[in-house]
Amino acid sequence: MSMSVDVHLLSGKRASVDVEADASVESLRRRAQTALMTPGRGRLLNSCGEVLDGAQTIKQAKLKSGDVLALHVNQVQIKAMPRESFRPAFAALLGDGSVITWGDADCGGDSTAVQEQLRDVQQIQEQLRDVQQIQASRVAFAAILGDGSVVTWGDAEYGGDCTAVQDQLRDVQQIQASERAFAAILGDASVVTWGVGDYGGDSSAVQEQLRDVQQIQASVGAFSAIRSDGSVVAWGSADYGGDSSAVQEPLREVQQIQASAHAFAAIRSDGSVVTWGDADCGGDSSAVQKQLRGANQIQSSHAAFAAILSDKSVVTWGHADYGGDCTAVQDQLRDVQQIQASHSAFAAILGDGSVVAWGHARFGGDCSAVQEQLRDVQQIQACEHAVAAILGDGSVVAWGHASAADPSF
Repeated sequence: MSMSVDVHLLSGKRASVDVEADASVESLRRRAQTALMTPGRGRLLNSCGEVLDGAQTIKQAKLKSGDVLALHVNQVQIKAMPRESFRPAFAALLGDGSVITWGDADCGGDSTAVQEQLRDVQQIQEQLRDVQQIQASRVAFAAILGDGSVVTWGDAEYGGDCTAVQDQLRDVQQIQASERAFAAILGDASVVTWGVGDYGGDSSAVQEQLRDVQQIQASVGAFSAIRSDGSVVAWGSADYGGDSSAVQEPLREVQQIQASAHAFAAIRSDGSVVTWGDADCGGDSSAVQKQLRGANQIQSSHAAFAAILSDKSVVTWGHADYGGDCTAVQDQLRDVQQIQASHSAFAAILGDGSVVAWGHARFGGDCSAVQEQLRDVQQIQACEHAVAAILGDGSVVAWGHASAADPSF
């Protein structure tokens, strides 16, 4: 016997769906998503807000004709291990609240032991108590709690012990991490640092200048802070961009800073770009300076930068083996919407939803093997050795090093 139930989205869009009493709830979900023309994979909730079990029949779920159900379709989310971890692993949150992981098992790429628990997940993140933000150095973590205090753990030599400055870590708003140190912006816009001094853990030489700080970026061994007046303060190892004195004069009206492993790049309010640090890692942009006009966004690999200009074209500089030379794909880099970087490559989403990649092939710089699948791309995420793209239908396509690029869905 057939019955009809009313299924609606959060947007208010509704559809009446016919289903047999002995059919599964999963088949009802599929019919509802077809009728409502929603991509991805969602879940059905009854009038009490309870998630219905897709394996049950309509009768077992105690549904009857005229019932009103809600269809929740969440956007697929992908999280990757930081490039600095040097270990490839991904986690994907699907529309039905389940989680799939792949990549290096030691870095979370194998979740089989807890797969049955990974149901109805709302967000992928590390959990402590009332955690607002987490940052990671090479092998340590720092978490901002809801009361503005900070908790650290991991190797003390990498910033995992903040006891020396614990009393100062109050009303913390933001944290950034270099490889072996952390820098925190407090509510009064001052800065507290800890960890290895040569990696930016000691900011005493510039402490008086660290006032009215709005944003901090970190390379492997240095920090750069943007102040409210658009000026920049850098500290840490000069080999990693911790000394900006050579470009201090043009470093004004800065809106955004990006960092490679050994260098920094700053976008000014007029769209021009100022760089400093190791020349081979993008600290010298003189070869492309005339092209760097109207920069809106900059991304960095380990040793190169890529800037999206106001006309949606791209300019790159830095080490060619790390994506600093995009001449092979320059003609394709038009109407660029977003760029992401792995350790040694870049990938760009174009306005038509296709993808262009360049740089080291083993790090995701060659997407030719999956090019035909890269259509209607909505988002890109990268880890150390690979890149993963979310398509409009909620599916995922990955490429790069085989150990990281096979989601095995």
